[in-house]
Amino acid sequence: MAGLIALASAVTVSTVATTMRPRQIANVEAARQERMQAMVQALPGLRAVMEELGVTELETRLVDLGTGRMMAEAAPGFDPVAAARDPETSIALPEEADIAGLGRREAQALVHLLARDGAPKLVVLPVRGAGYQSTISALLALEPDLNTIAALTVIEQAETPGLGARIESEAWQALWPGRRIADETGVMRIEVVRGEAASPYEVDGISGATRTGNGVAAMIRFWMGPWGYGPFLDRLEQEGMG
Repeated sequence: MAGLIALASAVTVSTVATTMRPRQIANVEAARQERMQAMVQALPGLRAVMEELGVTELETRLVDLGTGRMMAEAAPGFDPVAAARDPETSIALPEEADIAGLGRREAQALVHLLARDGAPKLVVLPVRGAGYQSTISALLALEPDLNTIAALTVIEQAETPGLGARIESEAWQALWPGRRIADETGVMRIEVVRGEAASPYEVDGISGATRTGNGVAAMIRFWMGPWGYGPFLDRLEQEGMG
């Protein structure tokens, strides 16, 4: 009898989880869109460009991270984290390249784009990486030079309340616009420093949250590099919004 009850309970839990998953995906997507719209609204002059072009939201495309080629529009409900966990839709990262602490990386990823006359006006890249005690997920918006940060919006984290969790505060995220990621030679320079920033490649750290800040910087360096969106950004710079 106990076995039958356990089996029935397992079936019930599985059924509920399966039934709820589409709703959970929809809720996550709605929250992501809301944060992205808030980020776009906060960028000076961008709303005017969107109105001029007659668009109300960014174009979302899938990108093959290996080749950098843009593909068809993303299928509704595409889950990059789930794709990264599946060996059929991901690759294992070499230890020396895995500075974001991901283990595996999805083969295809989402990008969000706004273009005018075939040239990018804004590129928004979903990024994630290991913080001190959680995976941090964020939206990284790039200016047309594809190296200057237009905005960084943290969308998910579970860092220490009052310390690392402050990466989600408006005040800290307001420090990112205008920061540059790589120098003229292409070397990744972006970092979160202790104390106050002293160069265009630095962002003020949060007292007591050094490892969280380091995680954010490593996350950006990874996704901007050759194992992340690097091939896509190189192709975008050479070919424009093809």
